[in-house]
Amino acid sequence: MAVYKAGFKAWQIILTILFLVPACFSLSCDGTRFLISAKKEIIATPAEMGLDYDEVWLDTSDGVRIHGWLIPGQVDMPLVIFFHGNASNISHFVDMVHYFNEMGLSTFIFDYRGFGKSRGQVIHEDNLYKDGRSAVDYLSSKGWQPSQMIFYGHSLGTAVSLQMGLETPPAAVVLESPFTSMSEVAWHIAPVGYTLSGWWATDAKFDNLAKIPYLSVPLVILQGGKDKIVPPQMAWCLFNQAREPKAFYLIPGGGHSKLFQAGGEVYKQAWLNLLKSN
Repeated sequence: MAVYKAGFKAWQIILTILFLVPACFSLSCDGTRFLISAKKEIIATPAEMGLDYDEVWLDTSDGVRIHGWLIPGQVDMPLVIFFHGNASNISHFVDMVHYFNEMGLSTFIFDYRGFGKSRGQVIHEDNLYKDGRSAVDYLSSKGWQPSQMIFYGHSLGTAVSLQMGLETPPAAVVLESPFTSMSEVAWHIAPVGYTLSGWWATDAKFDNLAKIPYLSVPLVILQGGKDKIVPPQMAWCLFNQAREPKAFYLIPGGGHSKLFQAGGEVYKQAWLNLLKSN
């Protein structure tokens, strides 16, 4: 873990106290539920961006009802499955869905169990993967072939996007603000909390670094140079372990989220290059 060791800062100590230390007193199952922060309130819909959309409800393999939106694009363009990150829900990304729509892309964005309107609660790492499989299966039932899909993941969603890319290879996988493993993120943010909370003993690995060498489809990584949650070194580690074809785009002024706003032409060109190659 020494690769990402950082000095103590006030915000690191606060995060340790609020999120990590309590887990050492109540750690159960695989620890996943202690790192998940599910936002319930829906603050916007695609209609507010002038977009037509279908409201979708689907059932996971273990019987959990989850919610999503399908926003149509141009018929000859790919569909993006949007695997969002932690501490959010689909309503926080309507501006990005609009961005994709302007490029002609269709988008399916959904909430994991416990997020937004979706039922249930994330208890295990595999819960997120079951939700991701349900999204892929739903789109397949509507006639979308994997070769017509791009799996896009942001932050925590990069783990889901990558896992789905291994199980059902799409046209491409796009990872934005990706991390090597969840334990590396915990160590980077708060090394003391990492030790006290028992992170080293949990099974909630979200081990992207171990998985990415097995990805067989084109990969694009987008990373903010000023990301305080996931340092750029993690994205580079993933990129170096991935197979060709692959591309890496650093957004120097970008943070952890909304890189499409900070990235300008660099971000747009990353997507245009990907679309041209498919």
